Amino acid sequence: MGKLFGTDGVRGTANIHPITAEVALQIGRAAAYICKEKEHRHKIVIGKDTRLSGYMLESALVSGICSMGVDALLIGPMPTPGIAFITRSMRADAGMVISASHNPFQDNGIKIFSRDGFKLPDQVEDRIEELILNQTIDQLRPTANEIGKAFRIDDANGRYIVFLKNTFPDHLTLEGLKLVVDCGNGAAYRIAPMVFTELGAKVISIGIDPDGQNINSGCGSLHPEKLQETVVREKADLGIAFDGDADRVIFVDHSGRVVDGDQIMAVCALAMQRTGQLRKNAVVATVMSNMGLEKTLSANQIELIRTQVGDRYVVEEMRAGNYNFGGEQSGHLIFMDHNTTGDGILSALQLLSVIVSEGKPLAELATVMEIFPQVLLNVAVRQKPPVDEVPALRRHMTEVEKELKGEGRLLIRYSGTENKLRIMLEGDNYDRIKNHAEALAETVRQAIGQG
Repeated sequence: MGKLFGTDGVRGTANIHPITAEVALQIGRAAAYICKEKEHRHKIVIGKDTRLSGYMLESALVSGICSMGVDALLIGPMPTPGIAFITRSMRADAGMVISASHNPFQDNGIKIFSRDGFKLPDQVEDRIEELILNQTIDQLRPTANEIGKAFRIDDANGRYIVFLKNTFPDHLTLEGLKLVVDCGNGAAYRIAPMVFTELGAKVISIGIDPDGQNINSGCGSLHPEKLQETVVREKADLGIAFDGDADRVIFVDHSGRVVDGDQIMAVCALAMQRTGQLRKNAVVATVMSNMGLEKTLSANQIELIRTQVGDRYVVEEMRAGNYNFGGEQSGHLIFMDHNTTGDGILSALQLLSVIVSEGKPLAELATVMEIFPQVLLNVAVRQKPPVDEVPALRRHMTEVEKELKGEGRLLIRYSGTENKLRIMLEGDNYDRIKNHAEALAETVRQAIGQG
């Protein structure tokens, strides 16, 4: 069968291995088996985004879970962080999310939260794979009244909305703010507009008409053009855009300029420092975060701790070091005092609380960070040898790093899902780093390119 779990659960094209009904059923059985190691009536929460294939995978997961004598609690469309919250709130044994996040509708995925609301550690994912591959539980089939039941949780949206509103300071309100909210035709299409409206904002909603195929299509955090146009046309104070499962968020200021995760981390970290909420005076981000974030934080005696790319690695470092704020440039922002994973709506509320309490527009707050020019290039490769074992590339990298003289950054890494090598260069001169990046890309093509 091959390895199922990647850096963010199981993901691929729906109805093609591994995102098939057959594999989903096996994942449901294996996860339920692991849950039953503790004695009580067991239950697993299942939520999804708005993809057409969600129905197929949901039914298969339910069948697998119930076949092992565990109950399935069906939430329906809900943001991924909402499933993490509901899992904890209902004292469930696990939570499952059917979503491919920011990917197009034909893709889908399955990711699993443990009972504490954190994504499953690698060793548990490995155990699920082993149970499936070895077929060790195929003969375990409860009968009669030991078969599990499926229940629909009708008030899940309301529970999550109350939770989100409680993360916004009681003494503040969004009255007087005009917001454009782009839900990307995804999982936040009902919840997000209600949260901001109930807190007093005037909300113009777009991307709230999912049809199973239009999730992330020309809308949401990866495609903010319509949001930018709407904010300017409606003379709104700012715009907010979520991806398909609403675990990430980006913003648009009143002039239509995009404000990304790095800038939001800078704004929120400084605000948290001022109010004494930034634990250990540190922020956790990935190696992809802009050098401008590091310089802004350093100038304010805040340490930036970098991890490899992926929000799960940010969360792991935050838990290991007892930090309470971190995130990614893409808009995964983790406010650990409130939730266990990136939460787009919650993150928007935290930023809005800074805007309201300080009485400054987003455009002004975002100037706290200077963005260094950044060039990203992807080069198709035929193989993935360690970079240090490609002499021509290693020499070229050394030359570039020497010329940058500490006033820029070079990062080269392989994609975790494709046969590509990613080149990232930062510096104070765009033309210079662009030329360096293109020259490095040519070196890669000659050494290990696909031809």
